[in-house]
Amino acid sequence: MSLAPRAVLVHRTTEYEELVARHGTHGQAAFFLSSRGRDIEEIAERHRRTRRALAEVTAAVPLTWRQSQVERRDLDRFLFAPDDVVVVVGQDGLVANVAKYLAGQPVVGVDADPHRNPGVLVRHRPADARMLLAAALAARTGTGTGTGTTELTMVEAVADDTQRLLALNEIYVGAASHQTARYRLGFDDGRGAVEAQASSGVLVGTGTGATGWVRSVWQERGGGRADGDLRLPGPTEERLVWFVREAWPSPTTGTSLVAGELVGGNRLALTVESERLVAFGDGIETDAVELTWGQRVRVGVCEQRLRLVG
Repeated sequence: MSLAPRAVLVHRTTEYEELVARHGTHGQAAFFLSSRGRDIEEIAERHRRTRRALAEVTAAVPLTWRQSQVERRDLDRFLFAPDDVVVVVGQDGLVANVAKYLAGQPVVGVDADPHRNPGVLVRHRPADARMLLAAALAARTGTGTGTGTTELTMVEAVADDTQRLLALNEIYVGAASHQTARYRLGFDDGRGAVEAQASSGVLVGTGTGATGWVRSVWQERGGGRADGDLRLPGPTEERLVWFVREAWPSPTTGTSLVAGELVGGNRLALTVESERLVAFGDGIETDAVELTWGQRVRVGVCEQRLRLVG
């Protein structure tokens, strides 16, 4: 007999909880903030909204289902099962945080604070959770009709020692300190020249990431002008864009390869010429691939997709 479906509710510690944990009590946290001209009530109210949303979603899980909860900092130690339905209650970034640990499980994004979050990935309200769980189960089993799923493109970095990193928004390759990184940059298929560079890192992003860090770099490069500038991809396009941040010209380093796109199986290839570089995804620097002299890392479109419900 098959097991009942399991809903895995993903959330994160609120700013209020972090403050109270650091200062010991609500009163001490309030005093700390007031000494800096801030009122703790605003943060406490956001905390209450988030907890109400989590409680409402928890109550919406059918009694016949199994249920688990996982906090963001524990994601790398949590074992997701193939038949899980994942419900993210929080901000858009939390969906990106969980994406790398999944393998095709449907994800429901619930916005815990609609007045503050853009709602790009957490598209739904807590009141819709029961209907969305049913839709997610139908998406997982391939039965039923109604709310479908969107297959979002992801990016991956694979090192020559088999280390592998996945991300929904973007992957950064560079120095952990974001200071000067030295490497040789080219393409995995051998087309074009290979250029030695010194920069503050390379950023490779998806269409989902085009609303965040990647977009800020694109705009600084004059993105959106009508003169043929690089076009950002859509979230479901099998296309990535990449940018070299602050490339430095010198007698031994160049700046001719600073931006471009990767389509389908095309991959950016980077050979390390520094003592230590890192690759991390979606801003999670604590979960990074470490690279050293002579290592090669390839970055491109990942075969895996994030299945977002609704």
